Amino acid sequence: MTELIADIAVGVPLKQLFSYRVPDVLIDHVMVGMRAEIPFGRRATTGFILDIREGQADNLKKIKNLPDKEPILNPELIKFIRWAADYYCHPIGQVVRSALPAGLGSDKTSTRILTEALYRSLDPDIQVRGKLQIEILQYIVKNGPTGMSDLRTNFKSPYGTLKRLVEVGALEVCKQELIRDPFLLEKLTQDKGLTLNEEQSEAVDKLLPSIEGNSFAGFLLHGVTGSGKTEVYLNCVERCLSCNRQALILVPEISLTPQLVARFRARFEIRGIKIAVLHSGLSAGERYDAWREIIRNQVQIVIGARSAVFAPLPELGLIIVDEEHDSSYKQGEGFRYNARDLALVRGQQQGCPVVLGSATPSMASFYRSEQGALTRLTLGRRVHGGDLPKVELVDLKEEVVIGALANRLIERIQQALEKREQVLLLLNRRGYAPFLLCADCGESFHCPNCEITLTYHQQNRHLRCHYCDYVDAVPESCNKCQGLNIEPQGAGTERLEMELEELFPSAVIARMDRDTTSHKGAHQKIANEMLARKIDILVGTQMVAKGHDFPGVSLVCVLGADSILNFPDFRSGERSFSLFTQVAGRAGRASGGGDVFIQTYNPEHYALECASKQDYQDFYQQEILFRQELGYPPCGYLVNLVFFGNNEHQVNAASKEFSQYLNRFDLGVDVLGPSPCPLSRLRGKSRYQVLLKSTDRPSLRRLVNHLDGGIKHLPRQVKMHIDIDPFDML
Repeated sequence: MTELIADIAVGVPLKQLFSYRVPDVLIDHVMVGMRAEIPFGRRATTGFILDIREGQADNLKKIKNLPDKEPILNPELIKFIRWAADYYCHPIGQVVRSALPAGLGSDKTSTRILTEALYRSLDPDIQVRGKLQIEILQYIVKNGPTGMSDLRTNFKSPYGTLKRLVEVGALEVCKQELIRDPFLLEKLTQDKGLTLNEEQSEAVDKLLPSIEGNSFAGFLLHGVTGSGKTEVYLNCVERCLSCNRQALILVPEISLTPQLVARFRARFEIRGIKIAVLHSGLSAGERYDAWREIIRNQVQIVIGARSAVFAPLPELGLIIVDEEHDSSYKQGEGFRYNARDLALVRGQQQGCPVVLGSATPSMASFYRSEQGALTRLTLGRRVHGGDLPKVELVDLKEEVVIGALANRLIERIQQALEKREQVLLLLNRRGYAPFLLCADCGESFHCPNCEITLTYHQQNRHLRCHYCDYVDAVPESCNKCQGLNIEPQGAGTERLEMELEELFPSAVIARMDRDTTSHKGAHQKIANEMLARKIDILVGTQMVAKGHDFPGVSLVCVLGADSILNFPDFRSGERSFSLFTQVAGRAGRASGGGDVFIQTYNPEHYALECASKQDYQDFYQQEILFRQELGYPPCGYLVNLVFFGNNEHQVNAASKEFSQYLNRFDLGVDVLGPSPCPLSRLRGKSRYQVLLKSTDRPSLRRLVNHLDGGIKHLPRQVKMHIDIDPFDML
């Protein structure tokens, strides 16, 4: 006898789906895309129904319950998730949970649907007594069904009166869902829209056939900083909505979201077009409510960070990936996906154009455009017609340095402040100092869990590991020699902020890094104060370089450039050029020009020279030769296998055995290693890596398909992460 069977994804490190029998009591309610409460081993858990079929259900366990009345995954999203799980070699149940907001993807959530009383008129002509009864009844008759929150706002203590109106039959009451609105307290202004210049109009015109034809095409919008890429996005979204389709806009970090959301709300939401936001800066309840509105097709535009690529938009007509070069699009732990690459896949699956935008495109995207896989659209000048900022490399070998700043930079900052201009300083290192050093014996203080020194945070008087969050008190004496001469070495954003306060006591100085923006709304508060000219000097990590539009900034200074340039990674030149060019673009956005200074001991490096000229083509031509010679992406393909465990000897032995297993297949793929990871110990685990490298993706894929066979023979104490298309290999 055939019965109804549900194939369910469970959030465990196993790649298969699990089959459960649908009990008779749930047959009329069960749908693909729903959550299901199920027994799993000795415990109960929640899974996700990805398929329903008929078959023999002998010995299958039953679904216990369906916690939702409607699906939380639609067919388009299920297809997309299946593809992503297969490509990135990750358990599908864990992929589903990564795609969903915390309120939907976890077993241990307190997030719930909020409701309130909704009052609607039953008989507007019924005779009621009392002034307040008459006023409330007339208000509801005029405005239609009205929620309690609205009535509380307009009437003082309406509870007893409402109860009486229900009793006499003038009103009826029911429950309605409340949507937690992250924009509730934000003022909405109207955007008049800007007239497109010739380059912008040409870019929009080339995008229109794909938007209006509902067909996939990939575009690279390469526009210099301040060239008006956002206005191109807005016009494209306008055309997409006019075709009754939905738009998805991805940004790399939540620090960029407030300004972009404000532009989109001013253009669209004031006309009643619903916009939803998805990123980790929202509460679990806000993300939960946004997801439910999207799945119900009540949202036309979604804006969010990388996980928003999984937003369940059924009528997707346009995907925009802003600042597409940014490494934040690559998830570094767990499900290691790249949202930029997945955006292109989703565009192919749902038949819509994908626009990748950047002033400094990733090597991968520019290479694709050179090969014809992406259509390149160029915005070569700023919208106001002004010049790009003048960039000067400050050779520290020839400069007098006071603290973290060359003397020439101090003088230039003073001049900017006297002109009432704003200053931006980039130092891509948090804390007061990267480490403490005993001046007597040279001992430093290391994290007991990781192979790195502890960062000194003076404000909280503690040492912190920025990888595992281990915290320790600042020691009174050296653990090795008991010496008392313990001194901070180097500078972080906290130390730089204090030095600037001493140098410029009358200036208002703020800091934007992970320490100062950890609480909700912090990014937006700092950005708003910069726009209102309440801040004279803003110090920050790479957060300050990403897409912000601060018209008052005329001077940008980059400190610690060499630590970024000399990072042990083949992409260090690309990252350096991109970061320095992006932060330079924050200067002179309103009137043109502006000055940028980059402090370095290596001004002859090609990445710095190209950044000083803001010449992407020159940088690309030099960098691509290096990539071609070594077979590195985008001229080759990589998979990084990271082995980890408590015992270093076991991890090393297991990685060697696995490497030998892979070499037996002889598929033309280089199997490099094993070798210790650059961070050989992290969060208490010893780590080794094996790198798979090939100029041929199909060959690499065939070898990846053999990984499961090797994983089965790993010792129980050793685990392995698979990182497809790795972005860093620390």
